[in-house]
Amino acid sequence: MKHRFRFNAVLFEMGRLRKFRLLLKNITIGCVFLIFTWLTVTIITLAFASSQPVDAFLVLGGSIRREIYVAQQAKKYTQIPILISQGSPHPCIWLIFQRESADLQKVWLENCAHSTFENFYYSIPILQSWGVHKIKLVTSGSHVFRSRIMAQILLGAHGIWVETDVVQEIGIPGNQEFLIKTILDVIRSLLWAIFSQFISPQCTNVTKLTHVDILAWEKIGFVCEHQGGIKDSRR
Repeated sequence: MKHRFRFNAVLFEMGRLRKFRLLLKNITIGCVFLIFTWLTVTIITLAFASSQPVDAFLVLGGSIRREIYVAQQAKKYTQIPILISQGSPHPCIWLIFQRESADLQKVWLENCAHSTFENFYYSIPILQSWGVHKIKLVTSGSHVFRSRIMAQILLGAHGIWVETDVVQEIGIPGNQEFLIKTILDVIRSLLWAIFSQFISPQCTNVTKLTHVDILAWEKIGFVCEHQGGIKDSRR
């Protein structure tokens, strides 16, 4: 009797194990199918986006020369919005656009990011809200390798095609490059490319350039990077 009970218990456990394996197999097949479908749709979307005109500039902070460059570009492409991610102090950017006689209406300043990864982390939801499909990524030559890889992973995962404009620098920009930093950023970019399909972080510190109160800043005082050639205001 005991042997029969044990035999039945073994059969029951084997049945449970087979059901679990079948469930695991179905889940795996389902996940592979979803990933394959997502990749296929994303590739098709990117292929279409690559042939379209640029519909936004994304400027990565780290050097005031990048903001000078994009202000000059803004005069040529007056209808294209510009997002500057954690760039120079607001009054410095405002003065640059004024000096270049560039339109301030389509310029937004994102001030939540504190790293290259966070530049994209916070910029993606903003670009998506604009309906962007193709961006011009503005950064420096020493920074372009890491930032371009990250942009292609993170923005590409959302169907946004990336082109780059490299700004010529004098001296060393604020972004310091190391191999280990690049490797770690690529790894977390690959992970976030998946998670960002379900999570959309919002930056609560986004300012339109036209809303910068230059008179108030002059009373407070500000300092601009010397390469900007801007006379700053010190308290």
